[in-house]
Amino acid sequence: CAADIRWCSADAWFRVAEVELGLAADLGTLQRLPGLVGSRSLACELAFSARPMGAAEAAASGFVSRVLATREELFDSGLALAKQIAAMPPVAVAGTKAALLYSRDHPAVADGLDQTALYNSIALQTRDLDEAAAAKRERRVPCYARL
Repeated sequence: CAADIRWCSADAWFRVAEVELGLAADLGTLQRLPGLVGSRSLACELAFSARPMGAAEAAASGFVSRVLATREELFDSGLALAKQIAAMPPVAVAGTKAALLYSRDHPAVADGLDQTALYNSIALQTRDLDEAAAAKRERRVPCYARL
């Protein structure tokens, strides 16, 4: 539930099984699941019954954003996305993640814009913007400093 990007293979299934053990799910599952599936009713159904949710239902509910045909395709696509993200300016990626998390918990647009402005003021202290512009101008792959 706590992953930023959730993909699965077509044969995957997901389950909140703690109720079968006589426990309420912990580690944030019950707090996050309703927002992830977009329905308190579906979250309750899954958590109360411990019924498995297959890949197609997980995608339809928004729990995962992509279903790949095989585990191999999932691995290859996940690795390709990880490489694509890793090639981005690290301060911008961290700031974008922080802004998304902040906006999730603070739905007022003005608050989110203030938070993003704060992170962008930090990003402007790095050389990433200059490097991105130079790389575009010179038609080359940018090389960003590591954090």
